[in-house]
Amino acid sequence: MRGAHVLGEAAVCAGCRYYFGYPITPQNQVLEYLSRRMPQVGGTFVQAESELAAVNMVIGAAMAGARVMTSSSGPGISLMQEGISHLAGLELPAVIADLARGGPGQGNLAPSQGDYFQATRGGGHGDYRTMVLAPANCQELCDFTARAFDLADKYRNPVVIMSDGLLGSMMEPVELPEAIDPAELPAKDWCITGAQGRPSRAILSMLLTPKHLEDHNYKLVRKCDAITRSETDWEEYMLDDARQVVVAYGIAARIAKGAIQRVRARGLKVGMLRPITLWPFPEAPLRRLTRIVRQVLVFEMSAGQMVEDVKMAVAGQAQVLFHGRPGGVVPTPEEVAHKISHHYYQAGLLDNGEADRRRGGMA
Repeated sequence: MRGAHVLGEAAVCAGCRYYFGYPITPQNQVLEYLSRRMPQVGGTFVQAESELAAVNMVIGAAMAGARVMTSSSGPGISLMQEGISHLAGLELPAVIADLARGGPGQGNLAPSQGDYFQATRGGGHGDYRTMVLAPANCQELCDFTARAFDLADKYRNPVVIMSDGLLGSMMEPVELPEAIDPAELPAKDWCITGAQGRPSRAILSMLLTPKHLEDHNYKLVRKCDAITRSETDWEEYMLDDARQVVVAYGIAARIAKGAIQRVRARGLKVGMLRPITLWPFPEAPLRRLTRIVRQVLVFEMSAGQMVEDVKMAVAGQAQVLFHGRPGGVVPTPEEVAHKISHHYYQAGLLDNGEADRRRGGMA
């Protein structure tokens, strides 16, 4: 299946019956797919008049207890930021998918990772965070969509799926999960469904008394701490004997794996740590790696955003280097392998055996 269609079908399988969105390349195929699929399962599809309208429709459906999703690309996600802040402040579960493209401004339609700051820093106003999942292939796009709905419900918080235009357009084999009947999902004892036969409920984010808002914010902080303790996720690749570690996520991690395979064939001991949750960021496993590695190379399809989180995690215990291609340029594994090799040799990370093999190969 095509990645954008995987996203739509995975949402349907996860029990999502409400989708509100607005067209923007490169995620138009999500709307195209769900405009046909939602009516087939008794769901609701609305092409809103704008991204602002779409995210506020998401608030309404979430407040009524439904599993609901919207999707867009960088400029559209920017317009949704006030609504995402409201979702977090109201403690409403929702899934927001970003098929990122080149920026800033209107940018271009090519795949990019320049939305990292926007996704991981909240983006809107106030003290809140959104959990961010970063799939690297179509199967993960399927699996992480289901996971996003479960996490959103578990923590009553919006969850972002951080993808890009390349993953949305490519086609790969996918195993879809068994579909969930929304009627069989656990009841939500907080949602607004009409106070017939029960006391009325209120869901508010405007708390005009400073102490009340402070208490609410501390509640959100405790929620974020619980997410960090329980949901931080990452992948380790060829780290057992690594002397240099590459940190990359999403499509960039796939490119980095190809690069690592190439330099491993030349005898270079290079591995990768791939953040699966961009927030919470896997600080602890990266910090542990600094006990055995001297050099960390961050690879992003941006001018450098995740590199700031890597530097904070490493805390000066290893050299942090960066290679990025902003504006929608997709590097090749050969290009990244060249950068890895250059820094590996420059840092003198070769042991005697590796050096002998390299001399033999040059001979």
